[in-house]
Amino acid sequence: MKKRPLKEHLSDSLVTGDGAMATYLYQQGVSIGHCNEELVLSNPAFIANVHKAYYEAGARLIETNTYGANRERLTRYGLESKVTRINREAVKLARNTVGEDAYVVGSIGSICAGRVLAFDEDEYRDMYEEQATALLHAGVDGILLETFLDLKEVLVAVDAIRPLTDLPLIAQLSTIEVGRTRDAFSLSEAFQILARHGVDGVGLNCRLGPMEILRSLEKTVVPEHLILSAFPNAGRLGVSDGEFKYKSSPGYFEETADLLVAQGVRLLGGCCGTTPDHIRRVAAALAGKKPVQRVNPELRQIEVTGAEHAETARKKPTVVDKVKYGRTIICEFDTPKGLDISGFLAGAERLHQAGVDTITMADNSLATARMSNLAAGAILKSQLGIEPLVHVACRDRNLLGQQSHLMGLHALGIDQILVITGDPTRVGDLPGASSIYDVTSFELIRMVKQLNEGISFSGKQLKQKASFVVGTAFNPHVRQLDAAVRRLEKKVAAGADFIMTQPVYDEKGILDVYEATKDVGIPTFIGIMPLTGYRNALFLHNEVPGIKIPQSVLQRMEAQTDKESARREGVEITKNLLDVAMEKFRGIYLITPFSFWQMTVELTSYIRRKDHKRAAAQVS
Repeated sequence: MKKRPLKEHLSDSLVTGDGAMATYLYQQGVSIGHCNEELVLSNPAFIANVHKAYYEAGARLIETNTYGANRERLTRYGLESKVTRINREAVKLARNTVGEDAYVVGSIGSICAGRVLAFDEDEYRDMYEEQATALLHAGVDGILLETFLDLKEVLVAVDAIRPLTDLPLIAQLSTIEVGRTRDAFSLSEAFQILARHGVDGVGLNCRLGPMEILRSLEKTVVPEHLILSAFPNAGRLGVSDGEFKYKSSPGYFEETADLLVAQGVRLLGGCCGTTPDHIRRVAAALAGKKPVQRVNPELRQIEVTGAEHAETARKKPTVVDKVKYGRTIICEFDTPKGLDISGFLAGAERLHQAGVDTITMADNSLATARMSNLAAGAILKSQLGIEPLVHVACRDRNLLGQQSHLMGLHALGIDQILVITGDPTRVGDLPGASSIYDVTSFELIRMVKQLNEGISFSGKQLKQKASFVVGTAFNPHVRQLDAAVRRLEKKVAAGADFIMTQPVYDEKGILDVYEATKDVGIPTFIGIMPLTGYRNALFLHNEVPGIKIPQSVLQRMEAQTDKESARREGVEITKNLLDVAMEKFRGIYLITPFSFWQMTVELTSYIRRKDHKRAAAQVS
């Protein structure tokens, strides 16, 4: 009897899928790091034996060995010219190995593959289309998209592949935590969106074991017309007798199979750590049974607790709140390079007394090691009653460290931050240190705002929402200011609440920044930093990225004969700039040079006096 099309078969039948390919290959002696997809060319018998083992165990849906057979991954091995050939041969190999009663589906994995990338959607769409075209031309029964952590990426793949075929297209997400994608969509939301983009089936694979996938599905609304699949890992990866192993036994897979079928799963296989023995037990559990009509849970809105209302009520106004109504001054004051904090605290207190609204501290600026701004900020807040604004650089922490750092800031009540990329470590005092850069500033802004929704970087519910107010940096010292503004607008779209600019040293520059930022929709704090001497001016102009000083200012500083007169001249130049800046900006960002807080105190007092005189004149 002729085999029915896969979609029709899944409409009224349970199907056992196959198990892991990569981890099973490693168990058979393939070295980690080898391009597994290339084996369909160099050692086809080896891959055929894996397909055969799963088929004989009872699998009737066999995935091609093409999970990573995309141009991006194959380029790493010098195989970019063999994308079509590898995918075509993988289909042929699977088809010729298993019986005619088995379905062969083209496996397409995430290109991001767990990394955090600001990927080019057009480039990814081309790569997905290239791989899918090869698989479809080779004669697969359907396409299985698998191990996608982010809804954004899987939608790119779906939109590239759906126009190519009417064959079943099943999209499997992979969640780090139960019930939510890494880019913060609930599974209910993600499955609904995927349905609108035309998939035939949705499901979960990898990362989680059977029970965690079961818990995810119990909380998820699945559109009624979609096929539901599950390919769990063999539990979590752990260390046993000095070896990395997956814990879940084949027997456990058989026990949990009925529970997954009761959730409406019609296609059930295995992912990392599973073997033909696991699949044999799944096939035994499904034998002779029919699909179960899924009953979706009721959606419930998350209520804000009284404690959260109280937490919100006792928060002090932020710089964004203040600048809506009047002059607001942010002052940057570096934490110590050494272990003595007394001078830093004395300067911070004087700045606060002079009228600074908040003190902002860099995150090891110029990649030079300084005292933790988290610790210093906590001390300012608890001992002096000063609201800190801390910089958070992408450079020094991986994703794990970034989330931990931000959670610590939240616990300390430090909610004002400036997200920056951070100078590379090679320019600093520890050039051998690693620059991490797991994320870009755009991505980190978005992820901080995700914490404000009560969702961790991994998609886990945090039971409480953060309340970060996020600043972003703007460098106007570029050849094409329009390009810099477009980049700024992307940061605003990512969730930035306010802007802090690099220091500007001429009146025209201030006016240019005003015109460039006046329509972006969030407040701008114009950066002003007094010069301390001619050599300081030369250094900033010639060696520090993002700073340019007009020739006229350099000449004024060069004319000074001693350090004291140079600092006075630096203050006077800055006052002239402030006169212009105060006409255009409510927000002023004073940057203290070399911890000379006395200069910033004088400038802060100057701003407050001018505002007072202006207010008095308006009253009279």
